[in-house]
Amino acid sequence: MNCIYCPFLQSTPNITRLLLVSSTIYYAILMSGACAIADDVVPSSPTLPKQHTHDYTSKVPKYTFAKTLEEQEAQLKDNPLLRRFAKSRDFMSADPYRPSYHYVNPEGALNDPNGLCYWHGRWHLFYQAYPPEDPRQHWGHAVSEDLIHWKDLPYAIYPNPEERCFSGNITIEGDRAVAMYPGIPFGEMIAISDDPLLLNWEKLTGHTVYPFKEWKWRQTHTDPFIWKEADSYYCIVGGIEPKGPGGKPIRADYLSRSTNLVNWEYVHEFIEDDHYSSVGDDGSCPYFLPIGDKHILIYFTHYSGSQYLIGDYDKKRMKFKVLNGGHFNRGPVHPSGPLAPSAFPDGKGGVIAMINLGTGKGPVVGKWNQIVSLPLRLTLRGADQLNVEPAGDIPSLRDNHKHISNVQLSANKDVMLDGINGRALELDVEIDINDAPMIEINVRCSPDKQEYTRIVFQNRRGYQPDMRTQSRFGKVDGRKIESKITVDDTRASLFPDVRSRGSETAYYLMEDANRLKLRIFVDNSSVEVFADGKEYLATRIYPSLAESTGVSIRAQGKDAVLKTLDAWQMRNIWQRE
Repeated sequence: MNCIYCPFLQSTPNITRLLLVSSTIYYAILMSGACAIADDVVPSSPTLPKQHTHDYTSKVPKYTFAKTLEEQEAQLKDNPLLRRFAKSRDFMSADPYRPSYHYVNPEGALNDPNGLCYWHGRWHLFYQAYPPEDPRQHWGHAVSEDLIHWKDLPYAIYPNPEERCFSGNITIEGDRAVAMYPGIPFGEMIAISDDPLLLNWEKLTGHTVYPFKEWKWRQTHTDPFIWKEADSYYCIVGGIEPKGPGGKPIRADYLSRSTNLVNWEYVHEFIEDDHYSSVGDDGSCPYFLPIGDKHILIYFTHYSGSQYLIGDYDKKRMKFKVLNGGHFNRGPVHPSGPLAPSAFPDGKGGVIAMINLGTGKGPVVGKWNQIVSLPLRLTLRGADQLNVEPAGDIPSLRDNHKHISNVQLSANKDVMLDGINGRALELDVEIDINDAPMIEINVRCSPDKQEYTRIVFQNRRGYQPDMRTQSRFGKVDGRKIESKITVDDTRASLFPDVRSRGSETAYYLMEDANRLKLRIFVDNSSVEVFADGKEYLATRIYPSLAESTGVSIRAQGKDAVLKTLDAWQMRNIWQRE
């Protein structure tokens, strides 16, 4: 989700400065031509660039591994980088805001997750990493058998001939994995691996396969998504076009094709009938995947965060026709919001997605900052509605189970839940709302409520869904009104350097109008909420008080009943035995 080469932006290695460039300045630079592409015509037969002469060899130690799983596992036991990672994790484990059951990188800063894929029975997660001895973008690497318990692997893709390795994806093609990513400042790169743990990567041709100077389109982002179809490879690159009202920028995605991964030709803009993206959005970090009988495009925009489009893929015309769209981020991009996605099919008609969650606090120990969300399983509900639920072996994390049921929630009174508290929790909640206009659940709550994070349900405070989904207005049922769910962190911390995110709000229609079902995950500095399997909300929090660990519930205006609540303390996946 990074800009292409622009000298005054790229001169700093500080990724935070880059990410916090305001939308106004960002687009003013674009439209003034500071990031303009020099060549506006794609040659009919693209030619390869000359080998780049500058030596961008990384200072990070790099190792070559054997070709069998047994040999690789033996080599990893004594790998110096992995020993270094383990020491770094031990050093940072005392940080009270470092997650205990979410993936977070072992050293330095973390940015976009990249190339999530399933290979030889394991899930592989790659990410933009900034090694301490050479803090340019490398591809970090972790592996998991269950999407929950992750093991660090050595850095996967190193700079050179490019200066930096930006965000891309991996497609699995038979007996090899193919990565495509922007090699800044030159152009798109292809790297290939075929070993059991994807440890060894070879860059195809040794240099850029799609130079930036050969792009036809006007845009500022370089993040590609590659896939193979029949005998050709295709990639879409996310960007923007000045085609909004008054020439304002809007999201765009551009399709290119190749028969050999080396020579690429531009085809056309890829998306039709997108009425869901906002003016000011861009199309960074695209992931275009089948879901049910449709396709989904998950992407990041620097204006309004992580989003998705659902629609039909016309393979004959090579166009994606949008039918529906929505957000994983329902507030500002910064601070603490869901940012760039990485995604891959789950083999069962759904999609697994992981999203980095931004930071909202000042410097931390070891300079770590962002984390990666729980894995999300995305499926279709009905024709084009998205279901989103937590994925992976979450039950393996659960400890110290507590169950309560049939607790009367008297109107306008806080009910503190005795014995249910903690910094790393899962809560499975079902409430009979009894037409109460509001239900409030507070987590990481101090006894005197100096600090707390609110999860607020507002009953039938949204829209009439038929007005948005049906073409015949005469079928509107006024009783079917969406409700609203909000995560509010404005009282989560007393620290002066914490920037609260504010209200993160989603609208959804409950299956049972009187039964609220929520799954809530708290992990030291993160809160994620899954509402009835239909909506996902997330933010980062930084309580300052050691006693801010409680959970309370409140019914506003009318009595309600807490039918059931199951709570678990969550185990630390990073605690070594």
